[in-house]
Amino acid sequence: MAMENTISAKAAGFAQRLAVLLPLPLAGAYDYGVPEGLELKAGDFVRVPLGSREAIGVVWGEASGEVALGKLKAVAARLDAPALPEAERRFIDWVAHYTLSPPGVVLRMAMSAARALEPPPPLLAYGRSALPLAELALRLTPARARVLALLEDGPPRGPLELAREAGVTPGVIKGLLAAGALEALHLPPPSPFAEPDLAHPGVALSTAQAAAAEVLRARMGKGFNVTLLDGVTGSGKTEVYFEAIAEVLRAGRQALVLVPEIALTQQGLARFERRFGVVPAAWHSGLSSSARRTTWRAVAEGRVKVLVGARSALFLPFPDLGLIVVDEEHDASFKQEDGVIYHARDMAVVRARLGDHAVVLASATPSLETLENVRQGRYQVQRLPERHGGASLPAITVIDMRKETPGRQSWLSQPLREALAETLGAGEQAMLFLNRRGYAPLTLCRHCGHRLKCPQCSAWLVEHRLIGRLQCHHCGYSVAAPRDCPACGASASFVACGPGIERLAEEAQQLFPDARVALVASDTLGGPEAIAELVRQVEEHEIDLLIGTQIIAKGHHFPMLTLVGVVDADLGLDGGELRAAERTYQLLSQVAGRAGRELRPGRVLLQTYRPDHSVMQALAAGEREGFLAVEAKMRREARMPPFARLAALILASHDEAAVERAARSFARTAPRGAGIEVLGPAPAALALLRGRFRRRLLLKAERGINVQELLTAWLARVELPTSVRVTIDVDPMSFL
Repeated sequence: MAMENTISAKAAGFAQRLAVLLPLPLAGAYDYGVPEGLELKAGDFVRVPLGSREAIGVVWGEASGEVALGKLKAVAARLDAPALPEAERRFIDWVAHYTLSPPGVVLRMAMSAARALEPPPPLLAYGRSALPLAELALRLTPARARVLALLEDGPPRGPLELAREAGVTPGVIKGLLAAGALEALHLPPPSPFAEPDLAHPGVALSTAQAAAAEVLRARMGKGFNVTLLDGVTGSGKTEVYFEAIAEVLRAGRQALVLVPEIALTQQGLARFERRFGVVPAAWHSGLSSSARRTTWRAVAEGRVKVLVGARSALFLPFPDLGLIVVDEEHDASFKQEDGVIYHARDMAVVRARLGDHAVVLASATPSLETLENVRQGRYQVQRLPERHGGASLPAITVIDMRKETPGRQSWLSQPLREALAETLGAGEQAMLFLNRRGYAPLTLCRHCGHRLKCPQCSAWLVEHRLIGRLQCHHCGYSVAAPRDCPACGASASFVACGPGIERLAEEAQQLFPDARVALVASDTLGGPEAIAELVRQVEEHEIDLLIGTQIIAKGHHFPMLTLVGVVDADLGLDGGELRAAERTYQLLSQVAGRAGRELRPGRVLLQTYRPDHSVMQALAAGEREGFLAVEAKMRREARMPPFARLAALILASHDEAAVERAARSFARTAPRGAGIEVLGPAPAALALLRGRFRRRLLLKAERGINVQELLTAWLARVELPTSVRVTIDVDPMSFL
């Protein structure tokens, strides 16, 4: 077929025909002709005509032959950029098939820095001309002599650098250039990222750490394998997987470290610098467009040896990836919930299998999915059961809020207040954790009970008193707090109900007016610089009390922080989510792990109205394995992941009647058979989101059943109106 394509293409004036995938939501790759004299291979970035414009795409392989030669359009040009690696192209196809997304939309994630496809401009430098000075009409002044002497034994230099080192003005350089004593050179720009120093002395590893590191090192370069690094908080998992990274670097390959949140990159980058002497490349949403362009290009050219990044870093075009580390592998932030819906942890394993290299999954609270893969023998495991450096795990105490009721408009129990006073009085640091941003989650009228709600979502507006606004945390809608109730007209009648971290800070400041308090949430930190500054302030004890959401719950190491108070430990248990108990256990374990990281003993106080709940009991007793065994048993009996497959269909439309009709059509045509069950349709938990009415159906299938085939056939049986949008979420983590 390939030879026939080439022969027929030449007959039409083309050297060959190739398929080009465009980063657009199209059905697949398009056929194009390759003009004579233009050599292309799979993975090359090309500019091609598309309708009345040109677009940039990637050569994906041989043409389908479905386009008549007379209608075939020619590739306009090949771009001067490294080709997209084969493993990356296979990964894009795999993700598209698994998530039922157009391949071009997945490709768009890999082309997230379009300007990087243009080579950076060369650097202007000046070198010594080969012409003898005697042949030049040049009066050799002392300043000119210094410039020539500097270049005689040294490399070419940029004009400003040359003038500075020779101690002359730019005019002297221009004069030498005009006389022919210097020649202008265009040099490639230097690598923006320094090479990690493998000989740089790192921290001393404990016996357990050294043993785990040795096992990981032995697995590098041995093809595809997955290892769970299961270590308690503070056990030094990061230092262990650094040794695996070092082994990969010795082999000349690249390494990728995925972290769930941008906040975790800051201390991680500092730890990397302590181990390897340089800061690694970073990739996250806070990068400027210039930094994204530089980093993308350096990755594609193999000049980035180690990159630390958020989930989207998985789609960067690494030409020689040898290891992917997924830190905090259990974290729900690895799941992308819009666009192409995927779980970065699971896709990292796929990327490693396609690239035939290693994966390390690190966590103090591994997910049930990962633990089941260990049990089945698909993954190997290395455990670190003790904290590093002689530190001990904190003591966890459950406070029964049914008995320790705070006063009116107060949220801190008496035991927690006393513990805070004792900790701050001893010159140590404390943390209050509440996974709720803003001042109050609900604002209502004291006269008529009217609640302020988002006009675009099924959600209450959250008061943010620091900025004087009410906000929706789902769609971003924001409005100034009204003075009068829109329902009854009462003036100044609105009251805040329940606490957010701003309200908690207000109470803490009243109790401890001399304490230096910092609020930490996604909307109080402006980016990497702000996060780095916060970490510095905590480490240098410029802050006494941290009050924050889950952004401070994991990854951070603060030696003077000895007390953690969880204000509403029950918060994540509501809502009927499949993983509610597991996630709550993981989150509270991670929060608790911030206390007592070094030789000072730590303690954790959990305020709960459900002290008998399995999560609270397991945390207090340190019974992780027992809790996980019970959770696994419940999931197995209910035929739920990881012991079954799930896929969600979410229908959305501005027209509620249209989405309801579409949902009924899907219900009538739902797949049926042994091991298959379809639940719904039902209104989504957020039945209105961003102005769209939403209905959900849930496909449940036994493991081994190809849910992608079922979904594809199901979608083909329903003719959707253009006003209704359907989203497929394979392996859903959230049911909102």
